[in-house]
Amino acid sequence: MWSLDKDQPVAKVRTMENVVSDSLAQRRFIMILLGAFAAMAVTLATVGIYGVISYSVVQRGREIGIRMALGAERRSVLMLIMKQGMALVVSGIAIGLIGAYLLTRLIASLLYGVSTSDPVTFIVTPLILAAVALAISIPAQKATKVDPLRALRYE
Repeated sequence: MWSLDKDQPVAKVRTMENVVSDSLAQRRFIMILLGAFAAMAVTLATVGIYGVISYSVVQRGREIGIRMALGAERRSVLMLIMKQGMALVVSGIAIGLIGAYLLTRLIASLLYGVSTSDPVTFIVTPLILAAVALAISIPAQKATKVDPLRALRYE
């Protein structure tokens, strides 16, 4: 500027990168905050799924022990627990997808560059939740280690 006109007042000289960065700072903060909440939600979902299935296995310990005493293989007990847990997960994902599809209509004005029925979002999110649901395998593995004699001696 001064090489063109020495009398021009120059204030607040900034690079274009700084101008763009400052203009996007609030959106960047909101996205970081949403990402943190999403990570917390996935963590809570994992702990919740693990807790519910683990509680179910403890409550059904006698039944599982009797099944094993009557000749059920560990693999069939594992599959039983996994099927029941995944049924809960699949129904939860279905309810969530329906709710998300309906609620995106309400927040359509807040979505920038994403349609209200974005196929990537509606496919990737359930896949992530299904992968998180593999937390079911931990209590299912514990169910296969139930001692049949202990279950039969109960009461």
